[in-house]
Amino acid sequence: MMSAGVNGGRRFSSTDSYVATRDLEVAVNAAVTLQRPLLIKGEPGTGKTVLAHEIAAALGHPLIEWHVKSTTKAQQGLYEYDAVSRLRDSQLGDSRVEDVRNYIKKGKLWEAFTADAGCVLLIDEIDKADIEFPNDLLLELDRMEFHVYETGERVKAVNRPVVVITSNNEKELPDAFLRRCFFHYIKFPDAETMADIVQVHYPDIKKRLLSEALSVFFEVREAQGLKKKPSTSELLDWLKLLVAEDLDPEALRSKDSTNAVPPLYGALLKNEQDVHLFERLAFLARRQRNQ
Repeated sequence: MMSAGVNGGRRFSSTDSYVATRDLEVAVNAAVTLQRPLLIKGEPGTGKTVLAHEIAAALGHPLIEWHVKSTTKAQQGLYEYDAVSRLRDSQLGDSRVEDVRNYIKKGKLWEAFTADAGCVLLIDEIDKADIEFPNDLLLELDRMEFHVYETGERVKAVNRPVVVITSNNEKELPDAFLRRCFFHYIKFPDAETMADIVQVHYPDIKKRLLSEALSVFFEVREAQGLKKKPSTSELLDWLKLLVAEDLDPEALRSKDSTNAVPPLYGALLKNEQDVHLFERLAFLARRQRNQ
């Protein structure tokens, strides 16, 4: 939520439906105060994308989402000019060709810059794109304006949007881009914070089940050699299944060496290598305890 701050400002904080650490609250509020893009990094499943939704809801602003892919170009965020369609229409004698604006498709930055009452702009997974992608947006994000060459107009932000940029650290971002951002790394939640997050989603979950499930979950995450560690979202999926099946907490600790992985493990472990690895590690650990 956004609570009242000094000088009539608004400050982001946790809500009944979203658990934010103190460090994250400070980062969001600092980025808003400085009017700089908030660059959020963290392993997948730590709530980077959800954060943008929460900020938008707290501000009462619409959220404009730009999900970046490996083929995404920075220009697409500004606008795209469909010269091929215009040429085809000219050959067909279509009167639309007289106005070039008919062939310009507004991008997400254009939408954000012209939002009447402000907005939150999410540039999601920026590190998926080409290495030059962030540099190509430097001036536009800094000055909050850009030029449309085909029409000669200049698009300038009516109300400066709150920009949230997420990265999974798949590649390094340029220094010049980083200098223009306020950076925050979302650490993976500890057991106490994770319990708070679970309570938000499943307020009626039995304490013994939650305690045992969290213990097993963090043991799985700490197993050396896992190809993909389970994330917060995967824990929530797993707990939903455990609650739906009404499993006894004791069932999470199998004594059967042929069934070393937790029940309904498909919500946590996403490939056969990790399943085999965890079976082997769990079996060795039990054998050592029984000696």
